[in-house]
Amino acid sequence: MRVIVAGGGIVGLTTAIALREAGIDAVVYEQAPEIRAAGAGLGIWANAMAVFDELGLGEQLRAIAKPTEMYFRDPAGKFIDPPGFSKDDHRYLLVQRPELSALLARAAGRDAIRPNSRIVGYAESDAGVTVRFEDGRAADADLLVGADGAYSVVRSQLVPGSDAIAHEGHHAWRSVVTPPEGVAVDESVIVLGERRTRGGFVPTVDGTVYWLINQFGSSALTGTPKEQALGRAGFLNTTGWNPVLPALIESTPDDRILYNQIMVVPPLTRWVSDRVALVGDAAHALSPHITAGASLGVEDALLLARLLVSAEGVPSALAAYERDRLPHYAKVNELSKRVEDSATPEEFATNYVAFSHWMLTR
Repeated sequence: MRVIVAGGGIVGLTTAIALREAGIDAVVYEQAPEIRAAGAGLGIWANAMAVFDELGLGEQLRAIAKPTEMYFRDPAGKFIDPPGFSKDDHRYLLVQRPELSALLARAAGRDAIRPNSRIVGYAESDAGVTVRFEDGRAADADLLVGADGAYSVVRSQLVPGSDAIAHEGHHAWRSVVTPPEGVAVDESVIVLGERRTRGGFVPTVDGTVYWLINQFGSSALTGTPKEQALGRAGFLNTTGWNPVLPALIESTPDDRILYNQIMVVPPLTRWVSDRVALVGDAAHALSPHITAGASLGVEDALLLARLLVSAEGVPSALAAYERDRLPHYAKVNELSKRVEDSATPEEFATNYVAFSHWMLTR
């Protein structure tokens, strides 16, 4: 069996690794000239670590990651610990996206990655699928896996009218920096602030610090990204208890601040055809307020690989994959919406850990 994976992001590379581990020939086609990761820090939860352990990559990943915990404080600095949950429901690993991407590219094998390959469409037949590229090339396979993110070309053909949409008023700012002189960061601090802001900072394994700020329902943006982030940092520090976050933002070079209007993929009615399947953000790009998109996406990769070797033929495997994923992500979206709609920091923290508990123990 030959599989084409569209997209060389975290989930696309993991898909290729899982398929190859299952004895399936998989090649990643990436539109960029090289494998590279946009973004800064990435949270990897225990469910995703179980996938990477099964693929033989767990120890390598742990070596480049920092164990941390997702607890929240209110804007006055009060620590929030919802009752009824264990410490395991809060624990995750923080890894820098470029380092994880490089690890996965090495594991997939450079011979299995085709850069400078922008997919523009495909054609299915009973025997397989033919993928077309922007430069006029074409490639045949038994299966096309769309792992090409929120702006997926594969999804746009498989499910017309499914383009990613703006999560109205939801914006994010983040970066990874070396703490400025006189600023010590020895623990993770994440705050649920006023005006529906969230943010804080997390130390990484190499001594740098990942800082982030998000806001729901933001008014129109003005000023530079640094000015926007600094203004919202004030909503997380109403009593002056947390001077570290603004100091980290202030010390970050302007061109190192990553800003995004958050985009989401509306829930889909289908994820597959007989010869095409979606994984990761191509199928379920979520609001990042639950910090679990990648952890959920790598589960798609492993499940798809398992079904392809256990089912009778590609169409049967893809049908089983869709039957599993659609109700699964209906629940993900339900729990995510509860977090987003929380009226108080305490409610947000409780709904958040309820989601992580479900994700880790379902």
